[in-house]
Amino acid sequence: MAQKEEAAEASAPASQNGEDLENLDDPEKLKELIQLPPFEIVTGERLPVNYFKFQFRNVEYSSGRNKTFLCYVIEVQDKGGQVQASRGYLEDEHATAHAEEAFFNKIVPTFDAALRYNVTWYVSSSPCVACADRIVKTLSKTKNLRLLILVGRLFMWEEPEIQAALKKLKEAGCRLRIMKPQDFEYIWQNFVEQEEGESKTFEPWEDIQENFLYYEEKLADILK
Repeated sequence: MAQKEEAAEASAPASQNGEDLENLDDPEKLKELIQLPPFEIVTGERLPVNYFKFQFRNVEYSSGRNKTFLCYVIEVQDKGGQVQASRGYLEDEHATAHAEEAFFNKIVPTFDAALRYNVTWYVSSSPCVACADRIVKTLSKTKNLRLLILVGRLFMWEEPEIQAALKKLKEAGCRLRIMKPQDFEYIWQNFVEQEEGESKTFEPWEDIQENFLYYEEKLADILK
């Protein structure tokens, strides 16, 4: 499959939207963290702080971010009407399966056909064409699944095939929107490791609102 971020090199100490990696905590450790062996899907409940700070940042130019991070919340309604929730995260190296496909390969098969599932994804970037196609096909055959996707960035949104794929998601009943600053705070509180001695308060980056509005406008133009 194609790489999820244009001109991406995991080890490149590139600047992101004018910001150097040196502005993040311990850049050498950060570059270490964002590299994993290929052919690996990583799962868990909480991701490291530096993963979040680098991979979820809603920059306009995203060189170096060649992985997808997918945090999910699954709400299950049983036959008695009671709702139970679970959550976790997936990340990929784009060598075999993307995180979106990993969710369908690892998580969806555990679903009970007799129950109803409301699933929310918080994804670092929007789906590629292949993953969007998989989402559409899964929703068409999994009638007890409702999916909301919140994305930090739009992946290659200027490409016609990407725009067409996003439109197909909408037509298939998938709700897609750009993450607001409050959504990043939700991820911070619920999916990021809170190390002892560190502040648990989410500290928004300088251009978080500006970049949200930028991507929100682009998505609205695509889906109209």
